[in-house]
Amino acid sequence: MNTFELPKDFLQRMQAQLGADYPAFLASYNEEPRRGLRINTLKTAADAFLAAGLFPLAPTGILEEGFLLTENVPSIGKHPFHLAGLFYLQEPSAMATAAAAGIRPGMRVLDLCAAPGGKSGAAAAHLGGEGFLLSNEIVPNRAKILASTLERLGAANAAVTSASPKEIAAAFPEWFDVVIVDAPCSGEGMFRKDEAARREWSLEHVAACAQRQDNILASAAKTVRGGGAIVYSTCTFSPEENEGAVERFLAAHDDFTLAHMHRLYPHSSPGEGHFVARLRKGGTKFKAQEALPLKPCKDAAYASFLKDTFSTPPKGDAFLLPDGRAVILRNALPKGLAGLRVLSSGVIAGELKKNRFEPAHSLFLAAHGGTYAKTADFSHDDPTLHRFLAGEAVPCSENMRGYCAVTVQNHPIGFGKAVDGILKNHIPKGLRVNL
Repeated sequence: MNTFELPKDFLQRMQAQLGADYPAFLASYNEEPRRGLRINTLKTAADAFLAAGLFPLAPTGILEEGFLLTENVPSIGKHPFHLAGLFYLQEPSAMATAAAAGIRPGMRVLDLCAAPGGKSGAAAAHLGGEGFLLSNEIVPNRAKILASTLERLGAANAAVTSASPKEIAAAFPEWFDVVIVDAPCSGEGMFRKDEAARREWSLEHVAACAQRQDNILASAAKTVRGGGAIVYSTCTFSPEENEGAVERFLAAHDDFTLAHMHRLYPHSSPGEGHFVARLRKGGTKFKAQEALPLKPCKDAAYASFLKDTFSTPPKGDAFLLPDGRAVILRNALPKGLAGLRVLSSGVIAGELKKNRFEPAHSLFLAAHGGTYAKTADFSHDDPTLHRFLAGEAVPCSENMRGYCAVTVQNHPIGFGKAVDGILKNHIPKGLRVNL
Protein backbone atom coordinates (compact mmCIF):
# COMPACT_ATOMS: atom_id res chain seq x y z
CA MET A 1 0.00 0.00 0.00
CA ASN A 2 1.06 3.63 -0.38
CA THR A 3 2.04 5.21 2.93
CA PHE A 4 0.19 8.41 1.96
CA GLU A 5 -2.99 6.40 2.61
CA LEU A 6 -2.13 6.28 6.32
CA PRO A 7 -3.58 8.98 8.61
CA LYS A 8 -1.18 11.90 9.05
CA ASP A 9 -1.65 12.08 12.83
CA PHE A 10 -0.94 8.35 13.07
CA LEU A 11 2.34 8.71 11.18
CA GLN A 12 3.47 11.60 13.36
CA ARG A 13 2.71 9.63 16.52
CA MET A 14 4.53 6.54 15.27
CA GLN A 15 7.60 8.56 14.31
CA ALA A 16 7.78 10.00 17.81
CA GLN A 17 7.12 6.59 19.35
CA LEU A 18 9.65 4.56 17.34
CA GLY A 19 12.45 7.01 16.71
CA ALA A 20 15.25 5.28 14.78
CA ASP A 21 13.00 2.28 14.01
CA TYR A 22 10.43 4.42 12.25
CA PRO A 23 11.81 4.03 8.69
CA ALA A 24 11.77 0.23 9.03
CA PHE A 25 8.23 0.38 10.39
CA LEU A 26 7.11 2.58 7.51
CA ALA A 27 8.78 0.30 4.95
CA SER A 28 6.81 -2.68 6.28
CA TYR A 29 3.65 -1.17 4.82
CA ASN A 30 4.99 -1.82 1.33
CA GLU A 31 5.28 -5.54 2.06
CA GLU A 32 2.54 -8.12 1.69
CA PRO A 33 0.77 -9.09 4.95
CA ARG A 34 1.89 -12.40 6.45
CA ARG A 35 -0.72 -15.12 6.86
CA GLY A 36 -0.68 -17.42 9.85
CA LEU A 37 -1.99 -20.88 10.65
CA ARG A 38 -2.47 -22.41 14.10
CA ILE A 39 -2.58 -26.20 14.22
CA ASN A 40 -5.52 -27.29 16.37
CA THR A 41 -3.92 -29.72 18.80
CA LEU A 42 -7.35 -30.72 20.10
CA LYS A 43 -7.72 -32.73 16.89
CA THR A 44 -4.24 -33.52 15.61
CA ALA A 45 -0.66 -33.52 16.82
CA ALA A 46 1.45 -30.76 15.30
CA ASP A 47 4.05 -33.29 14.11
CA ALA A 48 1.42 -35.34 12.29
CA PHE A 49 -0.02 -32.25 10.61
CA LEU A 50 3.41 -31.09 9.48
CA ALA A 51 4.32 -34.57 8.25
CA ALA A 52 1.39 -34.43 5.82
CA GLY A 53 3.23 -31.62 4.04
CA LEU A 54 0.06 -30.02 2.64
CA PHE A 55 1.10 -26.39 3.05
CA PRO A 56 4.41 -24.47 2.92
CA LEU A 57 4.95 -23.49 6.56
CA ALA A 58 7.58 -21.86 8.76
CA PRO A 59 7.49 -21.39 12.57
CA THR A 60 6.27 -18.04 13.85
CA GLY A 61 8.53 -18.16 16.89
CA ILE A 62 5.52 -16.92 18.86
CA LEU A 63 3.43 -20.03 19.57
CA GLU A 64 4.68 -23.61 19.35
CA GLU A 65 1.77 -24.75 17.19
CA GLY A 66 1.69 -21.48 15.23
CA PHE A 67 3.10 -21.21 11.71
CA LEU A 68 3.49 -18.79 8.81
CA LEU A 69 2.28 -19.63 5.35
CA THR A 70 5.39 -19.00 3.26
CA GLU A 71 3.46 -19.05 -0.03
CA ASN A 72 -0.04 -18.08 -1.06
CA VAL A 73 -2.44 -21.03 -0.82
CA PRO A 74 -5.61 -20.30 -2.81
CA SER A 75 -8.92 -21.11 -1.09
CA ILE A 76 -7.20 -22.55 1.97
CA GLY A 77 -10.32 -21.79 4.01
CA LYS A 78 -12.17 -24.39 1.92
CA HIS A 79 -9.58 -27.11 2.41
CA PRO A 80 -11.16 -30.23 3.98
CA PHE A 81 -8.64 -30.11 6.86
CA HIS A 82 -9.84 -26.58 7.64
CA LEU A 83 -13.49 -27.65 7.44
CA ALA A 84 -12.66 -30.52 9.80
CA GLY A 85 -11.15 -28.07 12.29
CA LEU A 86 -7.55 -29.28 12.09
CA PHE A 87 -6.25 -25.74 11.79
CA TYR A 88 -7.33 -22.15 12.24
CA LEU A 89 -6.20 -19.25 10.05
CA GLN A 90 -4.94 -16.57 12.42
CA GLU A 91 -2.98 -13.37 12.10
CA PRO A 92 0.52 -14.42 13.29
CA SER A 93 1.15 -11.76 15.93
CA ALA A 94 -2.31 -12.42 17.44
CA MET A 95 -0.95 -15.78 18.62
CA ALA A 96 1.03 -13.89 21.27
CA THR A 97 -2.06 -13.72 23.49
CA ALA A 98 -2.33 -17.50 23.81
CA ALA A 99 1.43 -17.75 24.30
CA ALA A 100 1.27 -15.32 27.24
CA ALA A 101 -1.84 -16.85 28.84
CA GLY A 102 -0.16 -19.95 30.28
CA ILE A 103 -3.35 -21.99 30.08
CA ARG A 104 -3.12 -25.57 31.35
CA PRO A 105 -5.60 -28.49 31.40
CA GLY A 106 -8.13 -28.19 34.20
CA MET A 107 -8.20 -24.40 34.42
CA ARG A 108 -11.30 -22.21 34.32
CA VAL A 109 -10.83 -19.70 31.49
CA LEU A 110 -12.91 -16.70 30.36
CA ASP A 111 -12.45 -15.10 26.96
CA LEU A 112 -14.42 -11.91 27.49
CA CYS A 113 -14.36 -10.36 23.99
CA ALA A 114 -14.00 -13.56 22.03
CA ALA A 115 -15.36 -13.27 18.46
CA PRO A 116 -14.47 -14.52 15.91
CA GLY A 117 -12.88 -17.20 18.12
CA GLY A 118 -9.18 -17.55 17.32
CA LYS A 119 -7.98 -16.93 20.86
CA SER A 120 -10.80 -19.05 22.36
CA GLY A 121 -9.83 -21.87 20.00
CA ALA A 122 -6.24 -21.71 21.21
CA ALA A 123 -7.44 -21.65 24.83
CA ALA A 124 -9.60 -24.74 24.21
CA ALA A 125 -6.63 -26.54 22.66
CA HIS A 126 -4.41 -25.73 25.63
CA LEU A 127 -7.11 -26.91 28.04
CA GLY A 128 -7.08 -30.26 26.22
CA GLY A 129 -10.70 -31.03 27.00
CA GLU A 130 -10.25 -30.55 30.76
CA GLY A 131 -11.53 -27.63 32.83
CA PHE A 132 -13.95 -25.04 31.47
CA LEU A 133 -13.90 -22.28 28.87
CA LEU A 134 -16.47 -19.49 28.77
CA SER A 135 -16.30 -17.60 25.47
CA ASN A 136 -18.31 -14.41 25.44
CA GLU A 137 -19.18 -11.87 22.76
CA ILE A 138 -21.51 -8.97 23.46
CA VAL A 139 -22.62 -8.49 19.81
CA PRO A 140 -25.20 -11.23 19.05
CA ASN A 141 -24.30 -11.79 15.37
CA ARG A 142 -20.61 -12.02 16.21
CA ALA A 143 -21.46 -14.41 19.05
CA LYS A 144 -23.04 -16.75 16.49
CA ILE A 145 -19.79 -16.71 14.49
CA LEU A 146 -17.90 -17.45 17.70
CA ALA A 147 -20.13 -20.45 18.46
CA SER A 148 -19.62 -21.78 14.93
CA THR A 149 -15.85 -21.41 15.22
CA LEU A 150 -15.67 -23.35 18.48
CA GLU A 151 -17.96 -26.02 17.05
CA ARG A 152 -15.65 -26.51 14.05
CA LEU A 153 -12.56 -26.56 16.28
CA GLY A 154 -14.18 -29.26 18.42
CA ALA A 155 -14.27 -27.62 21.86
CA ALA A 156 -16.13 -30.04 24.13
CA ASN A 157 -15.78 -28.19 27.45
CA ALA A 158 -16.87 -24.68 26.46
CA ALA A 159 -19.93 -22.46 26.69
CA VAL A 160 -20.62 -19.50 24.42
CA THR A 161 -22.55 -16.51 25.76
CA SER A 162 -23.61 -13.11 24.46
CA ALA A 163 -23.51 -10.72 27.40
CA SER A 164 -21.95 -7.47 28.53
CA PRO A 165 -18.75 -7.56 30.61
CA LYS A 166 -20.75 -6.24 33.57
CA GLU A 167 -23.22 -9.13 33.27
CA ILE A 168 -20.36 -11.64 33.15
CA ALA A 169 -18.76 -10.01 36.21
CA ALA A 170 -22.01 -10.25 38.18
CA ALA A 171 -22.51 -13.91 37.24
CA PHE A 172 -18.94 -15.08 37.88
CA PRO A 173 -17.28 -13.19 40.74
CA GLU A 174 -13.72 -14.35 41.60
CA TRP A 175 -14.00 -17.66 39.76
CA PHE A 176 -11.72 -17.80 36.71
CA ASP A 177 -8.05 -18.76 36.70
CA VAL A 178 -7.33 -16.88 33.46
CA VAL A 179 -9.35 -14.09 31.85
CA ILE A 180 -8.47 -13.09 28.29
CA VAL A 181 -9.38 -9.53 27.33
CA ASP A 182 -8.60 -9.08 23.65
CA ALA A 183 -10.08 -5.64 23.76
CA PRO A 184 -11.88 -3.76 21.00
CA CYS A 185 -9.34 -1.15 19.87
CA SER A 186 -8.50 1.46 17.24
CA GLY A 187 -7.03 -1.30 15.06
CA GLU A 188 -3.79 0.40 14.02
CA GLY A 189 -2.24 -3.03 13.59
CA MET A 190 -4.76 -3.75 10.85
CA PHE A 191 -3.96 -0.71 8.67
CA ARG A 192 -1.86 -2.69 6.21
CA LYS A 193 -4.79 -4.88 5.17
CA ASP A 194 -7.96 -3.12 6.33
CA GLU A 195 -8.98 0.08 4.56
CA ALA A 196 -11.94 0.56 6.91
CA ALA A 197 -9.62 0.64 9.94
CA ARG A 198 -7.55 3.38 8.28
CA ARG A 199 -10.63 5.36 7.31
CA GLU A 200 -12.25 5.20 10.75
CA TRP A 201 -9.10 6.09 12.72
CA SER A 202 -8.81 9.40 14.56
CA LEU A 203 -7.32 10.71 17.79
CA GLU A 204 -10.86 10.90 19.15
CA HIS A 205 -11.42 7.24 18.27
CA VAL A 206 -8.22 6.28 20.12
CA ALA A 207 -9.41 8.13 23.23
CA ALA A 208 -12.86 6.51 23.06
CA CYS A 209 -11.32 3.05 22.72
CA ALA A 210 -9.09 3.67 25.74
CA GLN A 211 -12.11 4.59 27.86
CA ARG A 212 -13.98 1.48 26.74
CA GLN A 213 -10.96 -0.70 27.48
CA ASP A 214 -10.76 0.70 31.03
CA ASN A 215 -14.40 -0.25 31.58
CA ILE A 216 -13.92 -3.76 30.21
CA LEU A 217 -10.82 -4.34 32.34
CA ALA A 218 -12.67 -3.16 35.45
CA SER A 219 -15.34 -5.81 34.85
CA ALA A 220 -12.74 -8.47 34.02
CA ALA A 221 -10.94 -7.83 37.33
CA LYS A 222 -14.04 -8.88 39.26
CA THR A 223 -14.10 -12.33 37.63
CA VAL A 224 -10.51 -13.35 38.51
CA ARG A 225 -9.82 -15.57 41.49
CA GLY A 226 -6.90 -14.92 43.80
CA GLY A 227 -3.71 -16.15 42.15
CA GLY A 228 -5.32 -15.86 38.72
CA ALA A 229 -4.51 -13.52 35.88
CA ILE A 230 -5.88 -11.20 33.22
CA VAL A 231 -4.21 -11.43 29.81
CA TYR A 232 -4.86 -8.10 28.08
CA SER A 233 -4.17 -7.66 24.38
CA THR A 234 -4.88 -5.32 21.47
CA CYS A 235 -3.99 -5.11 17.80
CA THR A 236 -3.08 -1.43 18.00
CA PHE A 237 0.09 0.61 18.65
CA SER A 238 -1.47 3.47 20.62
CA PRO A 239 0.19 3.91 24.05
CA GLU A 240 -3.14 5.11 25.48
CA GLU A 241 -4.68 1.74 24.68
CA ASN A 242 -1.69 -0.39 25.67
CA GLU A 243 0.81 0.64 28.35
CA GLY A 244 -1.53 3.45 29.38
CA ALA A 245 -4.41 1.01 29.88
CA VAL A 246 -2.17 -1.20 32.02
CA GLU A 247 -0.96 1.75 34.10
CA ARG A 248 -4.49 3.03 34.70
CA PHE A 249 -5.69 -0.45 35.63
CA LEU A 250 -2.88 -1.07 38.12
CA ALA A 251 -3.42 2.35 39.70
CA ALA A 252 -7.06 1.42 40.33
CA HIS A 253 -6.45 -2.21 41.37
CA ASP A 254 -3.70 -2.59 43.97
CA ASP A 255 -4.34 -6.34 44.22
CA PHE A 256 -2.92 -6.83 40.70
CA THR A 257 0.71 -6.69 39.55
CA LEU A 258 2.30 -6.66 36.11
CA ALA A 259 3.83 -10.06 35.33
CA HIS A 260 4.57 -9.69 31.60
CA MET A 261 4.26 -7.08 28.86
CA HIS A 262 5.53 -6.83 25.30
CA ARG A 263 4.82 -5.38 21.86
CA LEU A 264 5.09 -6.86 18.40
CA TYR A 265 5.59 -4.57 15.39
CA PRO A 266 5.24 -5.54 11.72
CA HIS A 267 8.86 -4.52 10.96
CA SER A 268 10.40 -6.64 13.72
CA SER A 269 8.13 -9.68 14.11
CA PRO A 270 5.82 -11.74 11.90
CA GLY A 271 2.33 -10.35 11.45
CA GLU A 272 0.58 -7.01 11.72
CA GLY A 273 1.47 -6.11 15.27
CA HIS A 274 0.10 -6.82 18.75
CA PHE A 275 0.35 -5.77 22.39
CA VAL A 276 0.09 -8.25 25.27
CA ALA A 277 0.22 -7.83 29.05
CA ARG A 278 -0.32 -10.38 31.81
CA LEU A 279 -1.71 -8.98 35.06
CA ARG A 280 -1.58 -11.28 38.08
CA LYS A 281 -4.00 -11.03 40.99
CA GLY A 282 -2.69 -11.56 44.49
CA GLY A 283 -4.28 -13.46 47.34
CA THR A 284 -6.29 -16.67 47.36
CA LYS A 285 -9.92 -15.52 47.18
CA PHE A 286 -12.18 -17.88 45.29
CA LYS A 287 -15.96 -18.03 45.09
CA ALA A 288 -17.24 -21.48 44.14
CA GLN A 289 -20.11 -21.91 41.68
CA GLU A 290 -22.99 -24.27 42.25
CA ALA A 291 -23.84 -26.67 39.44
CA LEU A 292 -26.50 -25.60 36.96
CA PRO A 293 -29.42 -28.02 37.45
CA LEU A 294 -30.05 -30.10 34.33
CA LYS A 295 -32.15 -33.18 33.63
CA PRO A 296 -30.14 -36.33 32.78
CA CYS A 297 -30.90 -37.80 29.36
CA LYS A 298 -32.05 -41.38 29.91
CA ASP A 299 -34.09 -41.68 26.74
CA ALA A 300 -34.02 -45.11 25.08
CA ALA A 301 -33.72 -43.62 21.58
CA TYR A 302 -30.56 -41.74 22.58
CA ALA A 303 -29.08 -44.82 24.25
CA SER A 304 -29.82 -46.87 21.12
CA PHE A 305 -28.16 -44.26 18.93
CA LEU A 306 -25.01 -44.27 21.07
CA LYS A 307 -24.79 -48.05 20.98
CA ASP A 308 -25.21 -48.17 17.21
CA THR A 309 -22.93 -45.25 16.32
CA PHE A 310 -20.01 -45.54 18.75
CA SER A 311 -17.68 -48.38 19.68
CA THR A 312 -16.40 -46.15 22.50
CA PRO A 313 -18.93 -43.52 23.64
CA PRO A 314 -18.05 -39.84 24.07
CA LYS A 315 -16.64 -38.83 27.44
CA GLY A 316 -19.13 -37.26 29.83
CA ASP A 317 -22.81 -37.53 30.62
CA ALA A 318 -25.82 -36.51 28.54
CA PHE A 319 -28.44 -34.05 29.75
CA LEU A 320 -31.67 -32.77 28.24
CA LEU A 321 -32.13 -29.09 27.53
CA PRO A 322 -35.63 -27.59 27.79
CA ASP A 323 -35.93 -27.47 23.97
CA GLY A 324 -35.44 -31.24 23.61
CA ARG A 325 -31.77 -31.21 22.61
CA ALA A 326 -29.29 -33.49 24.31
CA VAL A 327 -25.97 -32.05 25.44
CA ILE A 328 -22.89 -34.02 26.52
CA LEU A 329 -20.96 -32.53 29.45
CA ARG A 330 -17.71 -33.71 30.99
CA ASN A 331 -18.31 -31.57 34.07
CA ALA A 332 -21.30 -29.77 35.53
CA LEU A 333 -21.99 -26.32 34.09
CA PRO A 334 -21.61 -23.39 36.52
CA LYS A 335 -24.83 -21.85 37.77
CA GLY A 336 -23.66 -18.39 36.68
CA LEU A 337 -24.79 -19.28 33.17
CA ALA A 338 -28.43 -19.29 34.29
CA GLY A 339 -28.85 -15.53 33.99
CA LEU A 340 -26.98 -15.13 30.69
CA ARG A 341 -27.86 -15.63 27.04
CA VAL A 342 -26.22 -18.98 26.27
CA LEU A 343 -25.74 -19.90 22.61
CA SER A 344 -24.07 -23.26 23.17
CA SER A 345 -22.53 -25.40 25.89
CA GLY A 346 -20.67 -28.69 25.95
CA VAL A 347 -21.31 -30.91 22.92
CA ILE A 348 -24.77 -30.63 21.39
CA ALA A 349 -25.37 -34.29 20.55
CA GLY A 350 -28.71 -33.93 18.79
CA GLU A 351 -32.43 -33.72 19.37
CA LEU A 352 -35.20 -36.05 20.49
CA LYS A 353 -38.13 -36.05 18.06
CA LYS A 354 -41.16 -38.33 18.44
CA ASN A 355 -39.35 -41.28 20.00
CA ARG A 356 -36.34 -41.02 17.72
CA PHE A 357 -32.98 -39.31 18.09
CA GLU A 358 -31.55 -37.09 15.35
CA PRO A 359 -27.84 -36.38 15.78
CA ALA A 360 -26.29 -32.94 15.27
CA HIS A 361 -23.38 -31.94 13.05
CA SER A 362 -21.63 -30.58 16.17
CA LEU A 363 -21.40 -34.08 17.65
CA PHE A 364 -19.29 -35.29 14.76
CA LEU A 365 -16.96 -32.28 14.85
CA ALA A 366 -16.39 -32.35 18.60
CA ALA A 367 -13.20 -33.62 20.20
CA HIS A 368 -15.33 -35.67 22.60
CA GLY A 369 -13.03 -38.67 23.00
CA GLY A 370 -15.43 -41.23 21.51
CA THR A 371 -14.67 -43.75 18.75
CA TYR A 372 -17.08 -44.24 15.86
CA ALA A 373 -18.29 -47.72 15.00
CA LYS A 374 -18.84 -46.84 11.33
CA THR A 375 -16.87 -44.41 9.20
CA ALA A 376 -16.68 -43.45 5.55
CA ASP A 377 -13.10 -42.24 5.11
CA PHE A 378 -11.75 -40.21 2.17
CA SER A 379 -8.50 -38.52 1.27
CA HIS A 380 -8.57 -34.73 1.24
CA ASP A 381 -8.47 -34.59 -2.56
CA ASP A 382 -11.05 -37.33 -3.22
CA PRO A 383 -13.78 -36.03 -5.59
CA THR A 384 -16.35 -38.10 -3.69
CA LEU A 385 -15.57 -36.19 -0.49
CA HIS A 386 -15.87 -32.92 -2.38
CA ARG A 387 -19.30 -33.93 -3.64
CA PHE A 388 -20.36 -34.85 -0.12
CA LEU A 389 -19.18 -31.49 1.25
CA ALA A 390 -21.22 -29.79 -1.47
CA GLY A 391 -24.35 -31.50 -0.13
CA GLU A 392 -24.70 -34.50 -2.42
CA ALA A 393 -25.50 -38.10 -1.47
CA VAL A 394 -22.57 -40.37 -2.32
CA PRO A 395 -21.97 -44.13 -2.65
CA CYS A 396 -20.88 -46.14 0.39
CA SER A 397 -20.44 -49.77 1.38
CA GLU A 398 -23.53 -51.94 0.89
CA ASN A 399 -22.90 -53.38 4.35
CA MET A 400 -23.09 -50.03 6.10
CA ARG A 401 -26.35 -49.08 7.80
CA GLY A 402 -27.48 -46.10 9.84
CA TYR A 403 -25.62 -43.00 10.96
CA CYS A 404 -21.89 -42.95 10.37
CA ALA A 405 -19.04 -40.46 10.59
CA VAL A 406 -17.60 -39.05 7.38
CA THR A 407 -13.87 -38.55 7.82
CA VAL A 408 -11.02 -36.97 5.91
CA GLN A 409 -7.94 -39.11 6.46
CA ASN A 410 -9.47 -40.37 9.73
CA HIS A 411 -10.56 -36.92 10.98
CA PRO A 412 -14.35 -36.41 11.29
CA ILE A 413 -15.78 -33.71 9.05
CA GLY A 414 -19.50 -34.49 9.29
CA PHE A 415 -21.90 -37.39 9.09
CA GLY A 416 -24.35 -39.16 6.85
CA LYS A 417 -26.91 -41.95 7.01
CA ALA A 418 -26.15 -45.11 5.05
CA VAL A 419 -29.07 -46.80 3.27
CA ASP A 420 -28.64 -49.49 0.59
CA GLY A 421 -25.18 -48.39 -0.52
CA ILE A 422 -26.00 -44.67 -0.49
CA LEU A 423 -24.72 -42.22 2.10
CA LYS A 424 -27.43 -39.63 2.59
CA ASN A 425 -26.02 -36.19 3.30
CA HIS A 426 -26.36 -34.47 6.70
CA ILE A 427 -24.00 -31.54 6.19
CA PRO A 428 -26.00 -28.44 7.26
CA LYS A 429 -26.94 -26.31 4.27
CA GLY A 430 -25.12 -23.28 5.60
CA LEU A 431 -21.85 -25.24 5.84
CA ARG A 432 -21.84 -26.82 2.41
CA VAL A 433 -19.00 -25.80 0.10
CA ASN A 434 -18.00 -26.31 -3.52
CA LEU A 435 -14.32 -27.21 -3.77
